[in-house]
Amino acid sequence: MASGFFAILDDIGALMDDVAVTTKVAAGKTAGILGDDLAVNAEKSTGFLSSRELPVLWSITKGSLLNKVIIVPIALLLNVFFPVVIKVILVLGGFYLAYEGVEKIIEYFFHRSKAAHQVITESKKNDSDAEKAKVKSAIMTDFILSIEIVIIALGTVLEKSLMIQIVTVSAVAVLATIGVYGIVAIIVRMDDTGYKLIQRFPKGFFSVFGLLLVKSLPVIIKILAVTGTVALILVSGGIFMHNIEYLHHIFPTLSLLIKEFAIGLTAGLIVLGTLTGGKKILSLLKR
Repeated sequence: MASGFFAILDDIGALMDDVAVTTKVAAGKTAGILGDDLAVNAEKSTGFLSSRELPVLWSITKGSLLNKVIIVPIALLLNVFFPVVIKVILVLGGFYLAYEGVEKIIEYFFHRSKAAHQVITESKKNDSDAEKAKVKSAIMTDFILSIEIVIIALGTVLEKSLMIQIVTVSAVAVLATIGVYGIVAIIVRMDDTGYKLIQRFPKGFFSVFGLLLVKSLPVIIKILAVTGTVALILVSGGIFMHNIEYLHHIFPTLSLLIKEFAIGLTAGLIVLGTLTGGKKILSLLKR
């Protein structure tokens, strides 16, 4: 009886050792997409009132965890029974990310913000709706990025046993959520931390450091807005290149980064043009 018990412990220990190794490899493979995930979600989690930042971020985090709960078992099942479907889902998700990125670019260059008093007046009426819409958009984007993270993690353990696949992919999914949104929480609370330091230490190093935090946040948000948009397009371009054989071999001498951006940008423009044209046709038919 005792020997059987210790044999079980040895098996569990061996399994955990294997999982630790595979999780480390999978985390390394997903590092790039996690960086993009951080940039995208940090940009989407900012722009709220200070009192609403953490509640909104918690709503997005819960949505992200729910995304993983849905994606992980489906990805494992599809990998066993219908592996080709995973590619189709990734490509569709790539089109969504490309559309989001291009829409942001078009919005910036061709649809400038309204006058300050108009924005304030409208925001008072639609604060709750705007917040819900932004949270929903963030969770949807997280869903697509989570699919990419889970698939990449799964790809590193395809030759392992099903148990190792389940534990490894689940561990990467949880670590991704905690890591990304933990860092985002630190970023969005920088200014409040800075104000508290200034109030508590009116002079000296901590006061200067607090002022630096306060002044740095707007700069970081602007940088994240740009990098988040670029990340959306790059991730989508990478999805297309890795899952559509023709695109993988097109323009072999061109830089991979430029190629991914160009493909993502083109895909986003196609989706945006299709949706815009479809809306115009529907509006004409309704007349």
